[in-house]
Amino acid sequence: MLGIFLILLFVIFLIFFEPKIEARLKKPAPENKNFDAQMKKLWDIAKISMKERKTLRAEKALLTILKFDETNAAAFNRLGILYAKSQNYDEAIECFEIAQSLDSNPSSLHNVGLIYLETGAYEKASMAFQQALKLEGDVPARFIALAKSEEKLGHRKAAVEALESAYALDHSISTLRHILSIYEDMGDAENIQIVTARIEQQVAEDELKKKQELAKKQKRTVVKKPVRAAKPTKIFYPKAKKPTVKSSESTSQTSTERTIQDAKFSATAVSRPAATRTSTRRRKMIQ
Repeated sequence: MLGIFLILLFVIFLIFFEPKIEARLKKPAPENKNFDAQMKKLWDIAKISMKERKTLRAEKALLTILKFDETNAAAFNRLGILYAKSQNYDEAIECFEIAQSLDSNPSSLHNVGLIYLETGAYEKASMAFQQALKLEGDVPARFIALAKSEEKLGHRKAAVEALESAYALDHSISTLRHILSIYEDMGDAENIQIVTARIEQQVAEDELKKKQELAKKQKRTVVKKPVRAAKPTKIFYPKAKKPTVKSSESTSQTSTERTIQDAKFSATAVSRPAATRTSTRRRKMIQ
């Protein structure tokens, strides 16, 4: 009986209580819009303050961000940069190491290496740069920083190799000059001649590129004048003479003159046969 009672209780629990529990669990947590807005505002304050070199204000904003979000690797990285600029190297290294533990980022490793290089911990600097290059091996600045640490350790060949890798990426004259300075310290005359020739060649290539870029800019800046359409030639036609309109008086005069001439002509025409008749009568009388 007890077993049946327990089974009934379990069935009742499944029917009535379990759906409510599942519904509560499925409800999404309400998003705190004010929190997101505050975090964004703090980030803006930190970025602007760092640009304006207001270190205390930037530090306060970043520490406030880390109070709300202790796992924010970006905030630790920015705080480390801030401490490094103010020469608080121990705190900067701590911030970069925390950032690296939270997010394996090559930039944080590179920053740690720069601090080690600044403080004289060249072996640690070399290790940090090598780790950064494993994560991101296409940045010339990382190879140059590694070369500096290797040169400080007395590893000149390793330094030259790192600089050659950097030159393959950036083709910079300063990188070649750095290689030349190492060979000059080593007293390697053969490599000195080779590197000087490479520098001259690179200078010529850079000058040619500059000329080509200037030519392109000049072509872009030249504004083509719009071609204006030729004006059509005007054709001057002779003006038609206006018909001379005779006045009413002149027309009346000409009409009267015509009637008089017609009358004269008719009179002569009538008188001519009468004259011929009289002449014929006279001839008969004489006979």
